[in-house]
Amino acid sequence: MGFFDGLLGARAVDFDSGGAGNAIELTKRHHTVSLSKQGAATGHLRVNLTWRMRSSDFGMQRPSLLRHPLKALKPPEIQGHGQSMVDVDLDLGCLYELTDGTKGVVQPLGDYLGDVNAAPYIKISGDDRFGSGSGETMYINLDHRESIKRVLVFVYIYDQTPAFDRTHAIVTLYPSSGPRLEISLDERHPQARSCAVLLIENVKGELMVRREVKFVYGFQAELDRLYGWGLQWGRGYKTKA
Repeated sequence: MGFFDGLLGARAVDFDSGGAGNAIELTKRHHTVSLSKQGAATGHLRVNLTWRMRSSDFGMQRPSLLRHPLKALKPPEIQGHGQSMVDVDLDLGCLYELTDGTKGVVQPLGDYLGDVNAAPYIKISGDDRFGSGSGETMYINLDHRESIKRVLVFVYIYDQTPAFDRTHAIVTLYPSSGPRLEISLDERHPQARSCAVLLIENVKGELMVRREVKFVYGFQAELDRLYGWGLQWGRGYKTKA
């Protein structure tokens, strides 16, 4: 496979069916949801990644009035160190395992974009390299949930520049019914290049979503080892935008 080198006592969170304006945040304390029990295990599950640079990296710094009272008369200094100005390219992807034993990856890198109407019943919409408002979106066809054993949704930084500590990323799940589920990648891991965000598992016919948020220093191969997928990985590159 020619792509980048380079993923589990749960209390289920109950939520009421409602409009798209409702949201449930999956946290360390409340990290598991049963889509089946909420009647949301059918149709297309939309998984969306959006991100932006942390505003603190571009803030205005004012001097201390007690230590330097005269400096308060000077205009504030804009802080913009080199690392903060790096363009961060976050990518959304997943490892999947079907009930027939088929395993693989869906991700922009290598154009492994998947198929929503045929195996693996997962498709990614494309590659957002600039952190636009729409971000990146993956679709999982839950009408074929009996064929899906597990799906590990992950986020990684393509250009090898560790920058999770300078970005604010959110992965949002939009089930066919009920409120959306949100997972924030707010933990500071300056050297991490990948993050296992959530795991979707078919547990005896019940479709469960569990928050993971496990950062690793490597890429997909390290996530693979962490979760025991057993795929063969090589190095891959993107075409120029």
